[in-house]
Amino acid sequence: MAQTITTQQGNKQVGDENAIRPFHVNIPESDLTELRRRINATKWPERETVTDQSQGVQLATIQALARYWGTEYDWRKCEARLNALSQFITEIDGLDIHFIHVRSKHENALPLIVTHGWPGSVVEQLKIVDPLTNPTAHGASASDAFHVVIPSLPGYGFSGKPTTTGWGPNRIARAWVVLMKRLGYTKFVAQGGDWGAVITDVMATQAPPELLGIHSNMPGVIPPDIDKAAQSGAPTPLGLSADQTLAYERLKFVYSKGIAYGYQMGLRPQTLYGIADSPVGLAAYFLDHDAWSYALISRVFSGEAAGLTRDDVLDNITLTWLTNTAISGARLYWENKFGFFSVKGVSVPAAVSAFPDELYQTPRNWAEQAYPKLIHYNKLDKGGHFAAWEQPQLFSEEVRAGFRSLRNVIAAAA
Repeated sequence: MAQTITTQQGNKQVGDENAIRPFHVNIPESDLTELRRRINATKWPERETVTDQSQGVQLATIQALARYWGTEYDWRKCEARLNALSQFITEIDGLDIHFIHVRSKHENALPLIVTHGWPGSVVEQLKIVDPLTNPTAHGASASDAFHVVIPSLPGYGFSGKPTTTGWGPNRIARAWVVLMKRLGYTKFVAQGGDWGAVITDVMATQAPPELLGIHSNMPGVIPPDIDKAAQSGAPTPLGLSADQTLAYERLKFVYSKGIAYGYQMGLRPQTLYGIADSPVGLAAYFLDHDAWSYALISRVFSGEAAGLTRDDVLDNITLTWLTNTAISGARLYWENKFGFFSVKGVSVPAAVSAFPDELYQTPRNWAEQAYPKLIHYNKLDKGGHFAAWEQPQLFSEEVRAGFRSLRNVIAAAA
């Protein structure tokens, strides 16, 4: 399965490792035909022996997904949305990195790099590109405009697949700084959720002089003793506030029942041949990210509107299938040496958006402890783990608000 890359420069020549090559997606029709054949040839197991989701993705849900995917779903619509944006490839540290780069028409727009997570791709961020680059069309001020850069993580989507070890969050964070500087941005801000949150936190701990501040919708704020207790399944520690207690109970559930995929990929990512060979196997694995996201997504396939559409969900899964990046993406868990949710030691200005259906809703005082230069905190009443994808308007408003004070600082210093 291959994607077509068209470049104005033609084929990359020796000595142009820093070149930025325009990128265009054009999946061969034969790949889409083969995908549908495989979906429709799925060998199904019997249904679960319970009436809830406690055994995993329910048979009725995944069969409804497969029926739609194998008959009605149209990948070309997603391809057209991607190709409507400016996409590029550039080589960083020996690896091709794919990225979307959309500059705002507004003067003094703030450069922003947004990093996706797993099981994800740049598809997660497509809905926020226009609100952030063109805020006046979405009820916001021109002074809140961003130049937006959205890279595909190494091993994900249209980026290259690492052939050696070492591409963990540290190296990715450094590569993102190289990317932004290569694009001519001497000052920028960074945003992330899921892996993007970890990478953005790590970038902030590296504190490159170009990085003005960060925004996270899955902030690493859990104190070490609380994190250790949650991982062990210990009873709720004494002395926690109501918000902290709720966060602890959610985190304990996540560690015990919510991230089996993370343990599997962290230990033995190469073993997951099934999700590289079966599109329905891949879809089921991606749907089962966490209990709250699964509840949202499963409703979509039973006919309810729930922030995402069936096409939203399948665009992301299909991109992973067509690029054959299920295993290369899984290796990031094996490479990672950081706690997913723990305090990293960030000292740069940081903004936090606490969505209620995130794996845990961040309490304000934990955010203040984890980010000594907290410049924005907001506890929202809706939205979950895939906030940019599920609630693009709210998410965009949060990003604007989160970085607004940094613009004022820059303007005052100019």
